[in-house]
Amino acid sequence: MNHDVRAAGDRIEVLLAALRAGSAKDTAEELVRLLMALYGEGLARVLAILREHDPALVARLAGDDLLADLLVLHDLHPLDTSARVRQVLDGLASLGPLEHLGIDAEGVVRVRLTASGCHQSAAVRTVEQAVLDAVPEATRVEVVTAAPATLLQIGMRPPPGWRLEVAS
Repeated sequence: MNHDVRAAGDRIEVLLAALRAGSAKDTAEELVRLLMALYGEGLARVLAILREHDPALVARLAGDDLLADLLVLHDLHPLDTSARVRQVLDGLASLGPLEHLGIDAEGVVRVRLTASGCHQSAAVRTVEQAVLDAVPEATRVEVVTAAPATLLQIGMRPPPGWRLEVAS
């Protein structure tokens, strides 16, 4: 069974919006909360058993895209948000130097990208999407771009005391 997580998430949002608009809004929201709590507790117990018997399996579960999203949803992911951002940035090192500047209370992740040239805007989009994929709790990614420091250009000057005489 292979699910498109984004499509499922989008469909869930549509269904929840429809339920919230109806007369059974409170009942629908309570049902969702109870189901989330039940599945979250089940996942927490599975992780506790795995940590006890084979901790390496927890890392493997967290490495799966769908399972990682579910672990984040239930606040069970073994890596915190900053660690997951750094892990993503390490994987994008080919784009140029990347620095995690932090995440604020609103969930905005800030990253510094030191790159230049015609591929900079594509690199920014790649960083934004990769971080959002790995950190679904992020509300937005702000990529601060900084051109790499340029080398100081030193021109040739005549030695001290030297004068240029122009013949007339």
